[in-house]
Amino acid sequence: MGKNYARAYQGVFKVGMYAIPWGMPKTLEGPGAVKKLPALIKEKGNKKALIVTDKMLMSLGLLNNMLSAMDDCGLEYVIYDGVQPNPTNINVGEGLKLFKENNCDCMIAFGGGSPMDCCKGIGALAVKKNKEMAQLKGLFRVLHKIPTIYAVPTTAGTGSETTVAAVITDAETHHKYTVMDTCLMPKYAVLDPELTVGLPPKVTSTTGMDALCHAVESYTNKTYNSSLEKKLSEDAVRLIYNNLYKAYCDGSDLEARHNMQKAAFYAGRAFTRGCVGYVHAVGHTLGGLYGTPHGLAMSVILPHVLRQYGSSAHERLARLAEVCGMTGKNDAEKAEKFISWIEEMKEKMDIPIGLDVIKDVDIPQIIKWASKEANPLYPTPTYWYDHDFEKLIETIRA
Repeated sequence: MGKNYARAYQGVFKVGMYAIPWGMPKTLEGPGAVKKLPALIKEKGNKKALIVTDKMLMSLGLLNNMLSAMDDCGLEYVIYDGVQPNPTNINVGEGLKLFKENNCDCMIAFGGGSPMDCCKGIGALAVKKNKEMAQLKGLFRVLHKIPTIYAVPTTAGTGSETTVAAVITDAETHHKYTVMDTCLMPKYAVLDPELTVGLPPKVTSTTGMDALCHAVESYTNKTYNSSLEKKLSEDAVRLIYNNLYKAYCDGSDLEARHNMQKAAFYAGRAFTRGCVGYVHAVGHTLGGLYGTPHGLAMSVILPHVLRQYGSSAHERLARLAEVCGMTGKNDAEKAEKFISWIEEMKEKMDIPIGLDVIKDVDIPQIIKWASKEANPLYPTPTYWYDHDFEKLIETIRA
């Protein structure tokens, strides 16, 4: 299987995309918006919610306002707070058990991408009885209406509140895989900037760069994007260019925080159809093997991949540079300015150039998993073979 097969596969898949009902979650937006969510859930006819989150968010009290509002309006709930930073099939199983035992009829995914991915996994197994999580990896293996998901992001990065994907790690093998189906997209998303005010600068920076990665990978990919995805990517990049460093420097800047939430939302929806690329394919392996935080992996890898793409990505990177107000005498110069801006942002926000976790013995496995994830599905600017992945891995090793 090589480049010709991949491009043929992507051409056929593009045609099929026109029959897919992509949609987009409805939103509640603005400071304090999370307090309005319980009333909306009751209005939609749901009676008992499984809240999927993690212990850190519980200990910080971030759920308190929402829980108080749920108590006030009589909306019943049960909480699963066992989600790990890279959610596993075991987390999904534990959450599913609570969902069933308590007769829940909807779910609230509260947190970053990990609770949302876990929540989607729970929803998938709730309707695919007698299936294991790994049996659903890949495209359109669920194909059933799942319990309604109300997504409440507490970071501005993953965009999981508007995607059709759930990334799950096998607890035994540490293999990270993706389940993708349009039925997994949350129906509602709450963009409340007050929930992100307390984020440490390091989390603000890496999750923001994750959103940038989504927008850039989707935009530079071939084949799948419609005019909507292109515009969403451009809007996301513009918002990140103007707001990420502001939010990093001043976490209490609600306008910057809200703009970053919108950027993550737009970028998430953009790559839902446009797909990601080799940044994510390699980054997912590092999360599975070493527990590397997703946003950190994306932040480190992104500029290295864009440089390795070379001229195949110059035209579209130049358009993104123009969106940010950058100028140059040709596409190559504009693309270089855009990549340099990413590297400068990383330096200002103290994000490392490379990672020191990669072990020689793991490189063949990293290449195998990354290639299997990306090829033939991701319509990247240029097709990579094993030696291309090896070149990147050597580049990103600190």
